[in-house]
Amino acid sequence: MRILVLGQGKTGKLVAEVAAERGHSVHVLDAKENANASALTPPFIAGFDVVIDFTTPDAVVHNMRACLATGAKMVVGTTGWYDRLDRACEVVKRHQGALLYGTNFSVGVQVMLQLAEKMGAALKNVGYTFAIEETHHVTKLDSPSGTALTLAGVVQAASGKTVSIEAKREGGVVGVHTLVAHSEADKLVLTHEAFSRRGYAEGAVRAAEWLSTRTGCYDFRDVFLEM
Repeated sequence: MRILVLGQGKTGKLVAEVAAERGHSVHVLDAKENANASALTPPFIAGFDVVIDFTTPDAVVHNMRACLATGAKMVVGTTGWYDRLDRACEVVKRHQGALLYGTNFSVGVQVMLQLAEKMGAALKNVGYTFAIEETHHVTKLDSPSGTALTLAGVVQAASGKTVSIEAKREGGVVGVHTLVAHSEADKLVLTHEAFSRRGYAEGAVRAAEWLSTRTGCYDFRDVFLEM
């Protein structure tokens, strides 16, 4: 499979490495080569089976606009753009392309979301409150993280209760998310800690492989078990 990786940051570089390890042909574009999606012409995009984006909230909007209008298949690991999701899915449908997005491509985080949903449902009527703490590296642009917002949404939907989020930015922390359910009698803690970005990269490449034979809009949460 021919994969175009947009973004040459730490995660983007690792995505390219993992894709090559899995036998795919890989081309990487960094920000300087692709300012305002200038490199993403229809003939260029047509040379790839799937595009994977790990750029920035500003850059990804330009990249999606260019790629999806050609009917391309695109995996987006960048967060901070979901206010435009409905419009992106409309473009996908119009051009019979494909989009797979997610706030976190780690399988461990997906399992955490399932457990969090069960916690919210089981504890909603027995005196518990819920809170989330998340910590990331100081260069992370969005705060709270997309993962923390997704986690809060899952718990709120299951419990009917508001979930507070405390976001911290410290050093080079890859990512720690903790859900705390607290009552007068005890507390229950669920934590996911990423030691490296490899889990994100592997999930993104597997998502690209899955998306290569499909059209439509998908959330990584909906499909990771099938992959």
